[in-house]
Amino acid sequence: MATTTIALRRQIGSAGDLKSVVRTMKASAASAIGQYERSVAALADYARTVELGLGVCLRTVDPNGSRAHSPPRHADDAVVHAVVFGSDQGLVGRFNEVVVEHAMVHLGSLPAKAQVWAVGERVHARLLDAGIAPVGSFPVPGSVELITRLVGQILLQVQVPDTESVGEPQGGTLMLFHNRPTGSGYEPVRQRLLPLDERWQRELARQPWPTTPLPEVLGTGPQALRAFVREHLFVSLFRASAESLASENASRLAAMQRADRNIGELLTDLGAKFHRLRQSGIDEELFDVIAGFDALRPNSSAQS
Repeated sequence: MATTTIALRRQIGSAGDLKSVVRTMKASAASAIGQYERSVAALADYARTVELGLGVCLRTVDPNGSRAHSPPRHADDAVVHAVVFGSDQGLVGRFNEVVVEHAMVHLGSLPAKAQVWAVGERVHARLLDAGIAPVGSFPVPGSVELITRLVGQILLQVQVPDTESVGEPQGGTLMLFHNRPTGSGYEPVRQRLLPLDERWQRELARQPWPTTPLPEVLGTGPQALRAFVREHLFVSLFRASAESLASENASRLAAMQRADRNIGELLTDLGAKFHRLRQSGIDEELFDVIAGFDALRPNSSAQS
């Protein structure tokens, strides 16, 4: 009986320690979600500025919009670069599986074989399990400040070229797969960065300038255009990474909430078992005392 009670005490203590860890992870995940969501919101103004500059450059380089109608390349000559954002750490539910399944659906329908890059050790392993061998991988940034370094590494190692033709980059296609936070969790999304969407280019070129003084493009038009395309890639990669990190922490928060609930139920069950065993032990001891007292009473009467 004593051994069983001691074992239950140890289980209750271990479950209580685990509950404290889970609550700490819940607080950390909730704080991180807000951090990354604020970074995405703050990026919106800069992204708007880049789009305005890109629209001006498109009008300057090609006033008639004929660049958006350049003949397409042959599918066999196209090079597809795909970047899949996942996590380095676990306890995120099906976060990595969801984005890999989404990427598999779209990559399998491409005419050319894609060169896949993984952001995160866990998603790298999931891609290998799915039959895709990534050509490289990147560590997941641990803060907003480290996202800029990740974007630079992607642009360098994936070898995204400076485009001579905006509608048809020499390096082929660049696609991103990542999870995006929603009101109730997250969802996988696909984003094609290169070649730039033709309709999007035309819409940018037709956008009016928001102020009375008209802008002026310094230097050569194509050079400025390539610079703005580069900034557009930076903004898109930064946003995708931040949204993926926010989704990762949202998934971790949901997993920790489930764990917290399960641990609470386990503690309740263990506490009930402990009290029953303890009460049973007390009752047995009382019965032993009463039985011993009753056994001694006849002897006491005979001596008197």
